Amino acid sequence: MIFGQEAPQLPMDFIEDSAEVDAQDAQAKPGVIRIILADSQAIYRVGIRKIFALEDDIRVVAQADTLENLRAAIDRYPTDIVLLEGALLAGTANGIPDLLRSCPDIKLIVQALAADESHTVELYRRGVRGIISRSISPDLLVRCVRRIAAGETWIDNQSVNWVIEAYRAQAAALVSPKSQPRLSPKEMAIIRASPRANATKRLLSSSERLSR
Repeated sequence: MIFGQEAPQLPMDFIEDSAEVDAQDAQAKPGVIRIILADSQAIYRVGIRKIFALEDDIRVVAQADTLENLRAAIDRYPTDIVLLEGALLAGTANGIPDLLRSCPDIKLIVQALAADESHTVELYRRGVRGIISRSISPDLLVRCVRRIAAGETWIDNQSVNWVIEAYRAQAAALVSPKSQPRLSPKEMAIIRASPRANATKRLLSSSERLSR
């Protein structure tokens, strides 16, 4: 279900103020980052909501516990960022593209239980702005949200390595282009924007020349 004013049966320590009030408050204050929490675990949503409640520039405007209800929340509550439990994407090949198609301006942060190379590369390929651990510290979570709201991509060193390795594999496959799909423009942007961009600049430019 989507949690807001229409769910009075929820205890008050869970909903500190309603989604309706949060949404109106966020719209009234310039610069406020509006967030929808999408997570199947109620206790986890409680904790994340309390973290954001301490920040003047971040507001939780809605919460959802399924992917279907997340789509409904996005339609109802204008938002900047969705903090999405990775498990909600299980068994849905087009979950992320569908969300971005319905609301192209939202920025998606996926919370994962464990890092996985192929899954990580695929999430960035599909348009996710950041992948974080569910055990991320409150300070780091807030920093991640602010940077992504400002237009950055949040990516750790391990994920950078995986994306770079995927690019190298593509470069090696240029002799047989049909053997492997090309990296998406999103992946290219991630590599160029990463702290290791200078170290990989020659790799990018040489591979681009080969692909012409």
